Amino acid sequence: MMNKVRDVIVIGAGIIGLATAYYLSRENKRVLVLEKEEIGAGASGACDDMILLQSKKPGILLEMALESLNMYKNLSDELETDLEFQNLGGMILIETEEQLSIMEEFVASQNKHGLDVEILDKETVIKKQPFVSRRVIASTYSSIDSQVNPFRVMQGFIKKGQELGMEIRKHLPVKRISMTKTGLWEVETDNGEKFSSKAVVNAAGAWAPEICKLVEMDIPIRPKRGQIAITEQIPPLGETNIWDAEYIVAKLNPFMAKRRKKILAELGIGLSFTRTHDGNYFIGGTREFVGYDKGTTIEGISNIVTQALRYFPILKNVSIIRTFGGLRPASLDGKPFLGEIEGLNGFFVAAGHEGDGIALAPVTGKLMAQLITGQKPFLSIEELAPTKSRGVVMRKN
Repeated sequence: MMNKVRDVIVIGAGIIGLATAYYLSRENKRVLVLEKEEIGAGASGACDDMILLQSKKPGILLEMALESLNMYKNLSDELETDLEFQNLGGMILIETEEQLSIMEEFVASQNKHGLDVEILDKETVIKKQPFVSRRVIASTYSSIDSQVNPFRVMQGFIKKGQELGMEIRKHLPVKRISMTKTGLWEVETDNGEKFSSKAVVNAAGAWAPEICKLVEMDIPIRPKRGQIAITEQIPPLGETNIWDAEYIVAKLNPFMAKRRKKILAELGIGLSFTRTHDGNYFIGGTREFVGYDKGTTIEGISNIVTQALRYFPILKNVSIIRTFGGLRPASLDGKPFLGEIEGLNGFFVAAGHEGDGIALAPVTGKLMAQLITGQKPFLSIEELAPTKSRGVVMRKN
């Protein structure tokens, strides 16, 4: 028997799907979330906790990150859930004059676009990070880089969303999506249940391409594995969270990319060293195209730990208590796909955030809710639309 008609079916109960469902529920839409496994079983449950702005190039992603940060500041109160929001700030450690020159130019461009970030000299770096290696000659610094607990954010979206009528069904993989003669979307799950709605949102993260195939569409999103190690609880080693400039300048400058150590380039390693609310440190991470394999490897973990020791030798006295891997949904151009598919009225995509899903979840949810309800988005996001020019292919006319 056909289920009742919803306004929107969201496929995927990661942080992007739940944010979209919550903000749609705030618009008085009847929303059903379908999840093939558990809440946050994909990238949202296997990531760090950062709302990182310093890594963003000037443009739409930086605009979205700034807006998302402002939303996060009040989101604990709005969701009536302690999201463990922290504003520790961040530093990107610089080791060479070449790196310094590139980062100075990058910081100047970010300043022009509203990001509060500066370059610190070696003496100031050591004051903020007394245990840092003396090979570091400078760093960037932004006081606004922040973090949250992704699990608490997802719990908050669920709690308030359900109060507004949002439904969640877990362990229901989607096997078929079709348009009915009445103009509704029909979504059928593996167990034969059918659900109908006026709109469908593909928020399946790294598995978004599989959902797109069900409507004869290909979208250029690939799973990118990120491996992370977690330390035991220890006292703070410094004032802020840490990243390394080597990885960032390699993205900004092809010449610098060619000079990276081969194994670091192959594994896509860029150091992130962030302190959690409970006093553990996250050490990341790799960026590997290995299909849907989210296991950890000795090679990956040993190299990210080696990178951390290179900058913080004191870590030789600290125990690693857990490691994990997650699959980030990576697009070809490094930008998420947000919007309706041309020719598939009512079929939307919100996927491809790669490592920015946590940082951009609130702003993505709000923008998607505005798009789906026919409102004008409060940010101009045309460049994020899932279009042919970005590699989206419709396999049937």
